[in-house]
Amino acid sequence: MATLSPLLLGSEWRETSTRRSVTSPFTGEAVADVCLAQPEHLEEAITLSLCAFPGLARTPAHIRATALHHIADRLKAQQENFARTICLESGKPIADARREVGRAIQTFSIASEEAKRMQGEIIPMDSSPGMEHHHGLWQRVPIGPVLGITPFNFPLNLVAHKVAPCLAAGNPMILKPAPQTPLTALRLGTIFQELDLPNGTLSILPCENTLAESMVRDARIRALSFTGSAAVGWCLKEHAGKKRVVLELGGNAAVIIEPDANLDMAAARCLTGGFSYSGQTCISVQRMYIHDEVYESFLKRFIPLVEALPTGNPADESTVIGPLINEQAADRVETLIREAVRQGAQLVTGGTREQLVIHPTVLAGVRPGMRILCEEAFGPIITLSRYQRLEQALDMVNDSAYGLQAGIFTHNINSIFHAYHTLDVGAVLANEIPTFRADHMPYGGVKDSGLGREGVKYAIQELTEPKLLVLHLPR
Repeated sequence: MATLSPLLLGSEWRETSTRRSVTSPFTGEAVADVCLAQPEHLEEAITLSLCAFPGLARTPAHIRATALHHIADRLKAQQENFARTICLESGKPIADARREVGRAIQTFSIASEEAKRMQGEIIPMDSSPGMEHHHGLWQRVPIGPVLGITPFNFPLNLVAHKVAPCLAAGNPMILKPAPQTPLTALRLGTIFQELDLPNGTLSILPCENTLAESMVRDARIRALSFTGSAAVGWCLKEHAGKKRVVLELGGNAAVIIEPDANLDMAAARCLTGGFSYSGQTCISVQRMYIHDEVYESFLKRFIPLVEALPTGNPADESTVIGPLINEQAADRVETLIREAVRQGAQLVTGGTREQLVIHPTVLAGVRPGMRILCEEAFGPIITLSRYQRLEQALDMVNDSAYGLQAGIFTHNINSIFHAYHTLDVGAVLANEIPTFRADHMPYGGVKDSGLGREGVKYAIQELTEPKLLVLHLPR
């Protein structure tokens, strides 16, 4: 019988009569029944966060830093339990799940440091004539209750990227975890209960999307931080009114491989970038542009690596390719593959399906306009295209509605900087895959890929305001 997981309202666990089953993507078996919030619970959570805000904003930085450090320590002590929960509810291979917990520990540790670095500035007002007796200073202050909405693919670390900066800044948060993977977030809530912070600092409310949208519309919520699909993110922004909005959305990340690239390194890194967690990341390598001179040589290295990837049960230590999150996702990815082949793409390897497991797929001969190039696959698919000149490859990378991250493999520093200045993306990775993310770097995209930046320091800046004090001190 599946266990029952209540929701977290401030410091209190609350059972509700409306529930949803969380199932394992690999076995299809029920893992737990999760209590869903109703309108009255949302109202209570907002009220609690408003009451918590003044006290949390005045809480000394060293206390907030200590709380964040405590969370990191408790995650480290429970690392295997968290990894098993991630593996069970998301289908993420256990080795990847352990790495995710390690990253979340790092995210909270970074936030513990950044909580003590919210510095301001002294402004020399006498730089303007007539202001010789005025002095100015400013510091960053928290903005108030924040609504965080997170996706299924990183049910701990992307939750950490919402919660940790909020606590570091002094903002309370209402968190709506993904419906497929709420258990990991709720487990994190048990650690928050150990903290001596104002009641309402964090509420975790699994709920229907329509209810979450009502919180997006609520003017008492001062900011929305959303990670998910572009379609949903931009729609929520339209409903957000005057509140601050941070969007971390989708992508169809591209890699360029120049003739002078280290092909062995590029093949190994692109293998990881394209197929980790079955490609279910917004910066998964989806498009590869390979120079004609090295195209065949690269494929001789790359394809055998793809075909050797272990697939199957995510609980097995050796598994790299596990199931997609649900049948709808597997159907969509399978349809993209079949449609591309019908339109003339060549299936180099993969393309087969066993229940929710799509075998790692490589497609060549893709053409502009194909959905597999234009849309976000969010599955284990890599497309291959040839080019003759770097400028041509840069144009093809930019020919996308998305602009999250892109990679280029070359030893030519001029080519690296040319790509950096030309590519319309949030980050360019040189001799690295666009799937790379360090949790302290400014992370985010342009165009349909989002608005604002994450990475703890930069998320704090998004969720705080500079507040100025001017002193008139006549002599």
